[in-house]
Amino acid sequence: MRVCVVNQQGRPLMPTSPRKARLLLQAGKAEIVERTPFTIRLLYGTRGYTQPITLGVDAGYATGGFSAVTEKEELVRGELKLLAGMSERLAERAMYRSGRRRRTRHRKPRFDNRRRPGGWLAPSIQHKLDSHLRLIARLCAALPITHVVIEVASFDIQRLKDPDIEGVGYQQSEQAGFWNLREYILHRDGHTCQNPACPNRAKKILQVHHLGYWRGDGSDRPANLITLCTRCHTPENHQPGGFLWGWQPRLQSFRPETFMTLVRWRLVEALGAEATYGYVTKSRRIELELPKSHSNDAFVIAGGSSQARAEPLLLEQVRRNRRALQVWYDAKYVDARTGEVVKAQVLNNGRRTRNRNLSGENLRRYRGQKVSKGRISIRRQRYPYQPGDLVRYEGQIYRVQGMGGYGRNVKLAGQSKEVRASLVSPVCWRKGICRQVP
Repeated sequence: MRVCVVNQQGRPLMPTSPRKARLLLQAGKAEIVERTPFTIRLLYGTRGYTQPITLGVDAGYATGGFSAVTEKEELVRGELKLLAGMSERLAERAMYRSGRRRRTRHRKPRFDNRRRPGGWLAPSIQHKLDSHLRLIARLCAALPITHVVIEVASFDIQRLKDPDIEGVGYQQSEQAGFWNLREYILHRDGHTCQNPACPNRAKKILQVHHLGYWRGDGSDRPANLITLCTRCHTPENHQPGGFLWGWQPRLQSFRPETFMTLVRWRLVEALGAEATYGYVTKSRRIELELPKSHSNDAFVIAGGSSQARAEPLLLEQVRRNRRALQVWYDAKYVDARTGEVVKAQVLNNGRRTRNRNLSGENLRRYRGQKVSKGRISIRRQRYPYQPGDLVRYEGQIYRVQGMGGYGRNVKLAGQSKEVRASLVSPVCWRKGICRQVP
């Protein structure tokens, strides 16, 4: 993979080879300014010659891909694994805030004072938008990118509604239109046969079926199409009394896809980028005989064809800090039925609502010997190591899972017991967007 280069003022230049970057560092003519991607800054003046670079972005809900391409080679490519669990953490924060407000009766209600500004997004969706913008900004700071192309959706909704629509982005062949409609139906149905009793689960060839054929409706509306395999999509099943005659299944909704489409269009508007669609990417990727991956899709989105490929850069998003200051550790008992040590919540009384008719079995009678009592742990200071950091212990590198003993001990991945914090030394602070580690 190429090494990114910036000049004395921080302006990105064309990347160089690892060998030349190593020679510049050894000669004292450059210094390291960024690790992901690896970037050096020149300590002497240069002419600043650059070439056109196109950045392709495959924005995703859980994982996104990126690829920077020139006419001759691919400079950088990779995938970013986004931070998961944002909705759950936001719901937990709202629960704690609501509990605090209920305990302060003197506090005036504020729910009528809140106003949502124009363009407001849900916090979890806003986080995904900000994460993609942060990744693109980091790439633009390391490479002289001149053009950005973003895939906004797997299909073109306007073309589905009006197949005769015209324009520069719609002047495609008949095959492209086929990919558009077919890709939408396959993507909506999860690329699986929608027959609940399908006997062909192992190997199958998928086709698109018209649901309303039995009543004379042969239109290509998405609501009239569904995915079936060749074993189920047979002439016998089309006859009266067959499986398909009068079949009206419930089709899946696209609420998550709608959210991500909104995020992708926001990216296009914020960056002034060019938009493309997934069916164009898929047809082009199949022509190039590339396997399915986010980085390969980004390579195709950027206009890549026969350029020399770069080694993939696998990134992930790590939490910068755990904001919860108080943690509750439940009591533990010996289960009289199995002899195992379980939490007290497992052996509860079965009462969950005020309605006693909805209560479950009372399992408290199976609580045996009490192993540990419940306690509240309050973090009173910021610990030196956070989950995900890399440290060195006994000559080997470990990933930190957390701190214990009020900051005196460190929990390491692969170690059954905690170790003293004074016995480890830091190797890498992993915050925000960083490389993936095993």
